[in-house]
Amino acid sequence: MFDFSISKSLFYFSTGIKGDPIPSLPKVDETSKLRKFVIMVLYTPGSTTNYDSSPVEKGKLRYHFLGGGEEVGNVGCILEDSSGTRLQIDYGFVPKKPPTYPEEGPPVSDVILTHSHIDHVGLAPWVVASHGAKLHCTELTAAVLEMIWRDTYKVSSIEGQPLPWDKRDLEEALDQIVTHSFDEWVDHGEWKWRFLPAGHIPGAAMVEIQFGDRNLLWSGDIDTRSSPCVIGAKAIQSDILFLESTYAGRNQPDRESEIQRFINRVVEVVERGGTCLIPSFANGRGQDMLSHLWESNLDLDVHYDGMGKRILNHYLDYPDYIRDSEKFRKIKRWARLVSSKSDRKKAIDADVIVTTSGMLDGGPAHWYLNRLRHDQRNAILLTGYQAEGSGGRQILDSSRLKIFGKLVDINLEVDQFSFSNHADHSLLVKFAKDVDASEVILFHGNQDDGQELLKKELESEEMVVHQPDNCRSYII
Repeated sequence: MFDFSISKSLFYFSTGIKGDPIPSLPKVDETSKLRKFVIMVLYTPGSTTNYDSSPVEKGKLRYHFLGGGEEVGNVGCILEDSSGTRLQIDYGFVPKKPPTYPEEGPPVSDVILTHSHIDHVGLAPWVVASHGAKLHCTELTAAVLEMIWRDTYKVSSIEGQPLPWDKRDLEEALDQIVTHSFDEWVDHGEWKWRFLPAGHIPGAAMVEIQFGDRNLLWSGDIDTRSSPCVIGAKAIQSDILFLESTYAGRNQPDRESEIQRFINRVVEVVERGGTCLIPSFANGRGQDMLSHLWESNLDLDVHYDGMGKRILNHYLDYPDYIRDSEKFRKIKRWARLVSSKSDRKKAIDADVIVTTSGMLDGGPAHWYLNRLRHDQRNAILLTGYQAEGSGGRQILDSSRLKIFGKLVDINLEVDQFSFSNHADHSLLVKFAKDVDASEVILFHGNQDDGQELLKKELESEEMVVHQPDNCRSYII
C-alpha cells in the first residue's frame, strides 16, 4: 500500500487489494491479478507527510528519506539543521505498472536535482506546484528535463497511470529552474553547496554541502570509472557521506572485456546476415553504445532511433559536460539517425539498430522487434539490467513479449551485457575510503545481503554506517 498526495489541493491516491465493496468507490481497474484500484479523495495539502518538523538540536543534522532510503529509485530526501535551513535533494518515482511513489514531503523553498533520470526528477513539478520551490540543477540536466517530463506525461496518459502533476505544473516547474556549473558555490540559508561531477551520465552531479563546521557529500548516482560520455567521479574529503548502494555486494565485469564481448557478438550476428537490435536507455546508454561501435572501426551500417537522438543534440549543445564533444559530433555524422517512417523501414536491413527503450517497455524497439522476430539470424543485445516486470525481463524468462497489445513469441537469440554506469561494490568501498567520512548513510539500494556486506566492509574501516528506512527522520 502506498499513499501519495498528487497536486496542490486536488487528490490523494491510494492503491491496494480490493476487499468488500465500499460506498462511492470509483470504478475498479482490474489490470492485475490482485485487482489493484485507485481511490481519489479531496485532501488538504501537507496532511499526509510524516516529516518531523520539530527543532533540530544544535550542531546536528536531520535527514528524512521520502523514498530511496531502502530501495532503488523513488529518491527524495529532506535535510535540515538547527539553524532551520532546509533543503530537499531529488524527487522521483519508479515508472512500474503501477508506478511507485515516495512519501509527500514538507514545504521546501529549494530542491536540488542531481541528474535527469525519472527516478530522481519525475515528481519535481509537484514540489513546484505545491510549495513554489525552485529547482537547482546543471545546465545540461535542465536542457533535458523538459523532454523527460513531457514524455512522462505522455506515457502516463497513454497507460492510464496516476501522475501527481499536470501540464500546468510542468510549465511552472520549467520557469522555476535555476542552473549551476560544477564547482559553483551557492548560498542557501546558513549553508552553502556546490555541484561536483558524478560520472553517471552527462550533467549528473554529486553535491557537497557545508553546514556549521561540518560538510557532507551526497553521491547521487555515481560511477568512478570513465565512460565514453563522461569522466568518472572523484572523491573529496567529507565528514558525512550519503552513498548510493545500487550495486552493493555485486561487482561488474571488466569494462574493456565486456566491450570486446559485445563487439564480437555484433560481428557474429552481422556475418551470418542478421541485424542486431540493441535496446538502450535514451540518456547515456545509447550514446555509449554508439561510441563502442564507432571505436571498433568495423564497417557497420548503424542506425539510431528514439529519444536518445534528441538527448545527443543536447549533449552537443553543452560540450563542457561530455568527455569528448568532437568525437560525438563525428559519431552523429557516422550513424544514420532515424527521423521518418521511411528511415525506419530502411533500418530493418541495417547491421545494427540502437534504439529505446532500454528495457523493451515500448518505444521504437517494439516496432523493430515485431518485424525482426521472424528471422532467426537476427539477435537482441540487451545492454544492462532488466527490471522485474519489464519487457526485457519477460523475454529473458519466457521468450515472449506483449507488442501492440498482443503477446507474441520472440524466437531470437538474446544476449545480456553489463554496461551500467553505477559504481559496483569494490568501487563503492574505494570511494568511501577516499572520502574518509566518519559517518556513511547508504541509500538508493535494497537492504539485502549485498548492502550488509558493504556495511561490514565500511565498518571495518572505522566508519559508522547507517541504513535508513523511508518515511522516518534521523539525527546525525
